[in-house]
Amino acid sequence: QLQASGGGLVQAGDSLRLSCTASGGTFRSYSVGWIRQAPGKERVFVGTIGRSGGIYFADSVKGRFTISRDNARNTVYLQMNSLKPEDTAVYFCAAWLGGPLSDIRFYNYWGQGTLVTVSS
Repeated sequence: QLQASGGGLVQAGDSLRLSCTASGGTFRSYSVGWIRQAPGKERVFVGTIGRSGGIYFADSVKGRFTISRDNARNTVYLQMNSLKPEDTAVYFCAAWLGGPLSDIRFYNYWGQGTLVTVSS
């Protein structure tokens, strides 16, 4: 399972870094994605980092968010800058199993998400 953490309440324009840690498995063998779910809405793709560090983002966060990974620590980070109220959501991380990167049906090993609230 992958567990997201680091959420909280911030103001618009602030930055926040989320962490995704893995328990068990061969972490470095997986591409890891971030998915978010805003209140009352469906889960949507945010971004993914590949095994070798390649990154793919949704247009809505491109230029503001970045992803990095530390395989020695079994951790992937989501750095969120210039946060907006519309970024308010529960953020999840999950392992990509193949298929279209932006299709969340191709992600598994979800854990509990972490809530990010951005006030205006």
